[in-house]
Amino acid sequence: MGTTLVLSNAFSPFSHRPRHGNERTHFHRRPTSTLKPSLHNSLFPSGFSSLRKFRPAPRTSLETESSSSHVDHDSEGPLGVGSVGEDSAVFELGEQKISSWIYFSVVLGVVLFLLDLAWIDNSTGLGKAFIQAVSELSDSHEVVMLALILIFAIVHSGLASLRDVGEKLIGERAFRVLFAGTSLPLAVSTIVYFINHRYDGVQLWQLQSVPGLHQLVWLSSFISFIFLYPSTFNLLEVAAVDKPKMHLWETGIIRITRHPQMVGQVIWCLAHTIWIGNSVAVAASIGLIGHHLFGVWNGDRRLAVRYGEAFEDVKKQTSVIPFAAILDGRQKLPKEYYKEFIRVPYLAITALTLGAYFAHPLMRAASFRLHW
Repeated sequence: MGTTLVLSNAFSPFSHRPRHGNERTHFHRRPTSTLKPSLHNSLFPSGFSSLRKFRPAPRTSLETESSSSHVDHDSEGPLGVGSVGEDSAVFELGEQKISSWIYFSVVLGVVLFLLDLAWIDNSTGLGKAFIQAVSELSDSHEVVMLALILIFAIVHSGLASLRDVGEKLIGERAFRVLFAGTSLPLAVSTIVYFINHRYDGVQLWQLQSVPGLHQLVWLSSFISFIFLYPSTFNLLEVAAVDKPKMHLWETGIIRITRHPQMVGQVIWCLAHTIWIGNSVAVAASIGLIGHHLFGVWNGDRRLAVRYGEAFEDVKKQTSVIPFAAILDGRQKLPKEYYKEFIRVPYLAITALTLGAYFAHPLMRAASFRLHW
């Protein structure tokens, strides 16, 4: 989840050579025409379709947890009869609290301030010392690039694997702070190193003058961001303003692939490796794609542990390879499928993607000034 959120901004098809060388979560469903009662969940984070049968007596938290993996195959959810997952990218304006978004803005500001003070600023932070320590492993920029990605992957995926245990020990919000507080500085270091050394490798091919390639890389990058960011559908959970949950999405981009972050990262890496065409870009792509392929296995494993039969139901109707479940008939797209993308989170992703593109000159300049 954190990997792609930060690393995806590092590569730019328009770059120029630098001047220097688990607690179980309860399902709930959105209002439908059925008479079944409503009840209550990143890998890589709202509306669940509860498929548990009605119980007239109030249920305890323990009872709810023990039955969260049971499926009522006669119920109809986002994927139709028998579906159990969550309708992704739902954003109800009337349900938003101004106080929550003010709190989110304050949290974001504090996080960025601390990140700069403790890590980015060369006079006070540890980021430069960290890069220097890793760089001592080898004179090869490719080796250092892979080492930085490996360190990030171990910390990021390792903490994700410990999420259930960690949340039980210190709570959901505290664990999210720990997760972000360790992953974000490492991600920033990896980004800055790549930006500053992306043209220091061995040139393997040079295709930037090929007609249409510039536009193809830009379009591929734009599409990759639509795949890359399903874990940020609820920014209030990302910032721990709302209690973070592990979601079982099954609509929107999930109908195309169950692991959109992996697919987006592959698209993005291939496009930018073709554009840059050197050994550093190849090394970065190998590391990032390898991390996300591990995330496919680890993500399915964690969801299976958390949701049991419910996840197996979603797994049967979705695929890792894009469009595979649609082509073999396991996934039936609704007639107005496009409406699942005309939602605020997807529109926000589109705006942020365009903003990131236009901000690339600023990103390159800021990275160069750090001299990492």
